[in-house]
Amino acid sequence: MSGKAAKIVLTEKQERILRQIHRSTTASQRLAQRAGIILLAFAGSLNVGIAKMVGLARKQVGLWRRRWQQSFDALVAIECRETQAELRRAIEDVLSDAPRSGSAGTFTAEEVTQVLAVACEEPEQSGRPVDRWTHREIVDEVMARGIVPSISASQVGRYLAQAELQPHRRKYWLNTKEKDPEVFRRQVEAVCQTYLESPDLYFRENTHTVSVDEMPGIQALERIAKTIPMRPGRPVRIEFEYKRHGTLCLTGNWDVVLGQMVAPTIGATRTEEDFVRHIQNTVATDPAAGWIFVVDNLNTHCSEGLVRYVARLEQVDENALGKKGKCGILESMASRQTFLTQRSHRIRFVYLPKHTSWLNQIEIVFGIVGRRVVRRGNFKSLTALKERLLEFIDYFNRTFAKPFRWTYTGRPTTAAAPTKRPATWKESWARCREESKTLALVG
Repeated sequence: MSGKAAKIVLTEKQERILRQIHRSTTASQRLAQRAGIILLAFAGSLNVGIAKMVGLARKQVGLWRRRWQQSFDALVAIECRETQAELRRAIEDVLSDAPRSGSAGTFTAEEVTQVLAVACEEPEQSGRPVDRWTHREIVDEVMARGIVPSISASQVGRYLAQAELQPHRRKYWLNTKEKDPEVFRRQVEAVCQTYLESPDLYFRENTHTVSVDEMPGIQALERIAKTIPMRPGRPVRIEFEYKRHGTLCLTGNWDVVLGQMVAPTIGATRTEEDFVRHIQNTVATDPAAGWIFVVDNLNTHCSEGLVRYVARLEQVDENALGKKGKCGILESMASRQTFLTQRSHRIRFVYLPKHTSWLNQIEIVFGIVGRRVVRRGNFKSLTALKERLLEFIDYFNRTFAKPFRWTYTGRPTTAAAPTKRPATWKESWARCREESKTLALVG
């Protein structure tokens, strides 16, 4: 006795894509045939009638109806989240055959595991004077150790890809120099709280929160030959040799709330006097407002001149400041920072923990400046470099600059669990197959 046929439901997009596949002259015959089965089933035809029309057995028609029904929720999720091209690829995958089992593997699970273990080692442990493995070097090493008698570099690459291992890649990260985790936590939270409070302070109390730092050593390089423009099949070609015309230092301000670079300073040096003058020029853009400057622990950011400037604005008697290196507020960097960070001041500073420039938003902007202006630039003089930097900052503010969406609070972040998408019939099949392989390996 035959069972009940699977009910077919289609959305408008799914039906349109199925009709395109069914009419396509480039799609495979099997794919077009299966698209036709789903369309006929959606129109209400019985399996027996569909089988006659498409030239298949009734049992095969029922199989593809069930597979579509099992995959419908997954396809709807893809339709809501992804592009139409992704939806079409998903539909084609649902209507395609599952992979064949293929021949038995050449290498055992233990051998594959040992190959991956070699890839995870540092090459110097094997006496190789290189900093990262290539596939061919991994092949040489596993054969030298007798792990496998022979293996190709492409096969090693496939194993690494399946394990999501990339020995050829490196990423830099910055480790704080603060050894006390509790002190580090408090410092990071202070910086993050400054960012989070900045909108209320700006709109309610007319207080600007500004991220400040220097970008030193920007070279004015002039290429000794003209750049060759791109042609079909060839990228732009830039002359490698260059002539140096000196360097400049960009001291930038990033307004955290407005998402703009304000009052930049470009000069040849970054001395204590340069930084004090930069802060003075920044405050002069809105003298009546409050200012909070987020800076790192460079000595010029808590200098004697800066303390005296803030003391004058806060009407603090300069005789009460003490003497640098001996007593009072000016005694040490720590005492000067304590004075400059007082929340009662209209002009105050917030200091990053040591070696944590990733907390300073201006560093993101400097990365943009380096990529868009400096890296491929061609400057005939320091004046040309300065003009280009100022032009770019103005262009950046007018076009694509915007506030950064700062979500880090200083506490360990936990990734939100993504909404799990329903699986198609093929994904469920692949998962069951993988689980059976794992069980067989453990057994």
